[in-house]
Amino acid sequence: MKPKILLASLACALALASTVRAEQSGTGHYISGSTASFIDAFPGQPGFGFENIFFYWNDANVGASHGLPLEGGIALNVNASVYADTSLAYYQAPIDILGGNPVFAVAIPYVWAEVTAGSVRDRRSGPPITRTTSDTADGVGDIEMWPFWLGWTNGDFKYDVRTAVYAPSGEYNKTALANVGLGYWTFEPEIVFSWLSTKIGTEVSLFTGLDFNTKNTDADYQSGDIFHVDATVAQHLPLLGGYAGVGANAFYYKQFTGDTGSSAKLGAFETESYGVGPVGSYTHKFGKTQLVFEAKWLPQMHTQNTFKGNYIWAKLVLMF
Repeated sequence: MKPKILLASLACALALASTVRAEQSGTGHYISGSTASFIDAFPGQPGFGFENIFFYWNDANVGASHGLPLEGGIALNVNASVYADTSLAYYQAPIDILGGNPVFAVAIPYVWAEVTAGSVRDRRSGPPITRTTSDTADGVGDIEMWPFWLGWTNGDFKYDVRTAVYAPSGEYNKTALANVGLGYWTFEPEIVFSWLSTKIGTEVSLFTGLDFNTKNTDADYQSGDIFHVDATVAQHLPLLGGYAGVGANAFYYKQFTGDTGSSAKLGAFETESYGVGPVGSYTHKFGKTQLVFEAKWLPQMHTQNTFKGNYIWAKLVLMF
């Protein structure tokens, strides 16, 4: 009997509110690995789905040679740990539009962040304003919505176009070292392709997107715009009545316009990051309900003007 891999779930571009603040902290709303594999592709069947996403960013640090902009100064030797647990719900409507179907989704994250700075200066080479300082924050982060999402299925091939909107719903304080919100809106158009063979179990998925940020008026900081791409190659095989997958996820994240504003003390401060790591998954169907689990570790192998650490993801999906 030919194996049949059921493509579960949807895109879960994590509405993660990051540490410190905005692209001026070297990171924005989109986190690499948020949308990267078949678990994040167009659902492909009408109905509801729920996804729980756990994210951990550990050993994230920025040395004294770069630093991060901070309200009134520059933070050096910055270390951060971020946990986030996101609940995502979606509905694929049984409506034909240009041969495809629309999807509507919303993601609500709860974020825990801890940030430590070795010193804060009024400029990179100036005397310290304060020495070692730390801050923590937790709460509901910036909510993400998909007001436009249209997808198509052609055999084992799925593709879609979507636009996510990140709302500045998380608490933001311009004088805090750690925040659960970023203090600005982000609009994120994305194009997705995912192929998972029902004959041989091979998967090839590609997710590309652009992030356009509005100005953080509290901090007088305009974060630059971002290009990001995630790709996954994996093999899925029958196991215990379901299907287990193992493969690799690679990512690239590049800021293509500079930061501006009175708080942009480091100038354009354009960020870049890339890396690759292992990903594993398991799918199983229980009656009409399908369960999908995915876990992955993505080390940041190269970074510029951003934290360098390890992204750890765990996603659990139920489709009804």
